Amino acid sequence: QVQLVESGGGLVQAGGSLRLSCAASGRTLSRYTMGWFREAPGKERDLVACISWSGSKYYTDSMKGRFTISRDNAKNTVFLQMNSLKPEDTAVYFCAASTVFLARRNNSYDIWGQGTQVTVSS
Repeated sequence: QVQLVESGGGLVQAGGSLRLSCAASGRTLSRYTMGWFREAPGKERDLVACISWSGSKYYTDSMKGRFTISRDNAKNTVFLQMNSLKPEDTAVYFCAASTVFLARRNNSYDIWGQGTQVTVSS
């Protein structure tokens, strides 16, 4: 069974950057699409971006240009570089794994991490 552990969250001022990491254990991630989601208080969990095992990427429109998803299959790790952060980016960020190519729906993801808090102050 694959286990996912996110790290890299924290408190940052508006305009700052953070790099989130998602490390997998138990099985290689190399055949999974990996997604980053976020869940703000009182809101649904939404897709931020996803990346296929071959490196194809999808970004939610509002994230394009500020966020970059990447992966290192050799290290079994997925990253989310977040730049020009805004207070509205404040949320718990989750990584997840799916066997569906560039899956965009939450219910296509079978394995989830526990999340990491990102707080952006104004």
